[in-house]
Amino acid sequence: MRAVDLAVYADALAAEAAALTARLERARRRLREAAIEYEARRALPAETVARLESLGLLAPAATGNETAELGEVQAALAAVERLQAWVEGELYAVGAGARSPSPASRAAR
Repeated sequence: MRAVDLAVYADALAAEAAALTARLERARRRLREAAIEYEARRALPAETVARLESLGLLAPAATGNETAELGEVQAALAAVERLQAWVEGELYAVGAGARSPSPASRAAR
């Protein structure tokens, strides 16, 4: 039964890691786009920038929120990956017929 529970949990963690990876890529894309738009704002006349903003083609000037979000998502992904590694180790130990918890799980308690 423990092996099944661990396998289901490992699948849930894999889905969470995939979602965080996608979120991380979106945050990186927003930062790249913000850098391009920053250059465009400096190079184009103010009335052109205003027109592009009104059309939704230039987003409002970027804030530090994008960078903060990037750091938060990276930290969350790293934590999930550490948990995944632990769960996979436990799953391996159960599959290998280990009778006692792994040293890592004993240390975590």
